Amino acid sequence: MKNIIKRSVYISCLIFIFSGIISCEKDFTDIGTTIIKNNVFSTDYVLVDLKIENKAVESFRTDNISIEPGQYLLGVYNNTDYEKMEASILSQVGGSTNLRYTEESFGADTTVVSTIDTVFLRLPYQVTLTENTSSGPSYELDSVFGNQNEAFTLNLYQSDEYLSNLNPQDPTKANEYFSNTPFMPIGTELNSEVNYQFIPNENDTTFVVKRRLSNSNLYDTDTITLTNGSNEVPLPFARIPLDESKFKSIIFNKYESPEFSSKDAFNNYFRGLIIEASGSNGSLLSLNFNNVSTPVLNPSIEVYYTNTVLIGGTEVYDTIKKNNSFSLSGLRRSLYKMEDKVYPVNEQIKIQGTAGSEGSISLFGPDNDNNGTPDQLEELRLRNVLVNDALLTIYIDQSADTTLTPERLYLYKDGVNSNSQSVLSHIKDIFTEIGTFGGLRENVDNKKTKYNFRITDYISDLLSSEIDYNPKLTIKALNTSDLILTDTIFKPFSWTPKVVTLLNESAINGNKKAILKISYSKKED
Repeated sequence: MKNIIKRSVYISCLIFIFSGIISCEKDFTDIGTTIIKNNVFSTDYVLVDLKIENKAVESFRTDNISIEPGQYLLGVYNNTDYEKMEASILSQVGGSTNLRYTEESFGADTTVVSTIDTVFLRLPYQVTLTENTSSGPSYELDSVFGNQNEAFTLNLYQSDEYLSNLNPQDPTKANEYFSNTPFMPIGTELNSEVNYQFIPNENDTTFVVKRRLSNSNLYDTDTITLTNGSNEVPLPFARIPLDESKFKSIIFNKYESPEFSSKDAFNNYFRGLIIEASGSNGSLLSLNFNNVSTPVLNPSIEVYYTNTVLIGGTEVYDTIKKNNSFSLSGLRRSLYKMEDKVYPVNEQIKIQGTAGSEGSISLFGPDNDNNGTPDQLEELRLRNVLVNDALLTIYIDQSADTTLTPERLYLYKDGVNSNSQSVLSHIKDIFTEIGTFGGLRENVDNKKTKYNFRITDYISDLLSSEIDYNPKLTIKALNTSDLILTDTIFKPFSWTPKVVTLLNESAINGNKKAILKISYSKKED
């Protein structure tokens, strides 16, 4: 009898629940899209007044103190539609401490003479293996932008700037280095060929080291390749020869001296290597300095030398081949020399990564009554609407060069709040709706067409007055560091060199003008 009563209760409850569901389905639809549509609420949309302007960028952070940049740029990029850039790098140099010329012991009647065979800066390319046949591998260079057939000028210098994690003016704070801070070279160029003309080449997979005795006579040759450790397929890398006499004086002769007693001692003595690019044209390389799993693919200074063991000061008893590698590790920063370019005031918005240019977006039109709030925002607040969706769409100018169009753009707040404080922070939706926040480039019929940003939660907070100010929004080329969301503060890093021309809100752009469409529900009177 108890079982029958329980079953009757369960059936009654289920009938009640299903009835409620059916009743709700009669009143509400599109629940999955958050749109309320029933006999109590009506739905509608409004196109928000907006204005997009070009925004010059003075500088970005380029150090690896708080964030390891995904890439470091080296070279020259010159496109008449955008700012010309010369990108250079300063890096500390790592190496083993207590380096010795030889670890072997010989008799009292012997002497060991160390002779540099070659020394060079090694810059591994980022590549895709396209073919591997008996005649050798074929590669395609990744992350090289601009004119790969024209050389840019490259010089190497010793730096007089001591890179530090801590702010020298306030050691309680972390240090910061920006893209427009000049380098501090000392001495003359370290490369053997001054004003070295650099052209990236995917076929540079091997080179030959000529091994020489202390009397400079050739006694052997070694063929050097670079592999990633998982296979023996040689990888391409750039090799910039260094001046052997300068390297010998500055570093090689210091092997068994206090300068190599510790990492800190060496970094204080040799404060860093400047890799400086200049020129009117050429290409821009994106280099990885942080290959953790395969450190051999990180840039480094390579020195090959021979220890000639002599008996009686003249007779060759033995020859010992040696190689030391000094990785470009530790602290780093980049310098971007940007052309000072003023864009015309028209319907085009220029977005250029690094310290190029961004777009500044003002929402909700003018404040005609001068009360500090745009009139359209005031009017929408008075309607007391429920925001279902807010989609910002910005189109790509098809008349401009779209070769280096970014795969994704980013949107953040950059303005002044109600307390007259500067605001540089993420939009709420990147935390609450990261899956739909967007910014991805959309392609239609093989054309790079537009970018969409869904900022529903942000607009909802503006209309509900949960946010009591209306800061400008900034649109920029996305970097991976933009998505490091440890707090609400936006971190001003940029290393992508990609560029795109967007269309603003001008009516001259027709159905390709930028729009912000707010879909909402409103309770019926």
